[in-house]
Amino acid sequence: MATTASPWASAAFAKAVELGSLRQAAAAQGVTPQAASLALAQLEAHLGVRLFHRTTRSLSLTEEGRQFLDAAQPGLAALQRAVHGAQRGREEIAGPLRIVAPRSMMLEVIWPVVDAFCRRYPQVDPDVQLDDRIGNWVEDRVDVGFRSGHPPEGGVVARRLIALQLVVCATPDYLARHGTPLRIEDLARHRCSGFRHPATGKPMPWEFRVGEDIVAHAIAPAFCVNDIELEARAVLGGHAIGQLVGVTAAPLVRSGQLVPVLTDYIAQHLGLYVYYGSRAAQPARVRAFIDLAVEMLANNPVFGLSDQELAGASSPAGKRARKPGKARLRADPAGG
Repeated sequence: MATTASPWASAAFAKAVELGSLRQAAAAQGVTPQAASLALAQLEAHLGVRLFHRTTRSLSLTEEGRQFLDAAQPGLAALQRAVHGAQRGREEIAGPLRIVAPRSMMLEVIWPVVDAFCRRYPQVDPDVQLDDRIGNWVEDRVDVGFRSGHPPEGGVVARRLIALQLVVCATPDYLARHGTPLRIEDLARHRCSGFRHPATGKPMPWEFRVGEDIVAHAIAPAFCVNDIELEARAVLGGHAIGQLVGVTAAPLVRSGQLVPVLTDYIAQHLGLYVYYGSRAAQPARVRAFIDLAVEMLANNPVFGLSDQELAGASSPAGKRARKPGKARLRADPAGG
């Protein structure tokens, strides 16, 4: 079987001609003299000709070596330009950036990161795909992905950015008309909002923390949707009591438009994750976007309610102190 030779062997040959020494060529390419000598031997074996007349002190081209050099130089120059171009592209914060994110989290949480990134790095061209399903990051050619719920699988690196609280809440008017549930079982007497699972189409159970366990509680929805903003509108309109994600609920509770209930049972086992293929050899634009997402989102208190806020908002004194304001369904990551 014929011996094969890599493009690197041809590059080592050309560098040896340029420097007049195989040892210097090896040093210039960051390899040992033995590795350079082996590469040259493999190249000669592959071609079936001797490329150099060489002794311990001198190195000169054979006629076949000169002919090979003349033929190979254009290709080697093109390869070198390609290498330099790839290295430059890896370091420049420019070019396409493919982002996949759940529709339910885009406007309130992820869009401010994309907006800030575009202002900071105008040479980057984002390609944003909104998708609530669990896709294949390789097939979808994803540079950076976001996932809400459980951490993504499939060989990706994932970092949890936000703990997603599940907050049961209603308007003060709804609670005045229907009463305040004090136990999970009390929900059976209430008009509950339901959220349809994007894959199955079935209403999802509400989830609660009971002791150390997460308990799923089936509800009979009186108002069913498949969009979290529409669900928030239904709850804000007093049509139902709902279990909203903390990202949505927090600003509405802070403004006094909604009151949290069953606060002893709030689950926060789910999260918002950023994920990507590898920490190694990432283009600079990908690294910069991930760094900004972590800077703006990781453990940001804007996207959840503290124990003090929950206690104050759900107490009778807290309800009286707050006056409902204009509906607001957007969270400001800057805290403004």
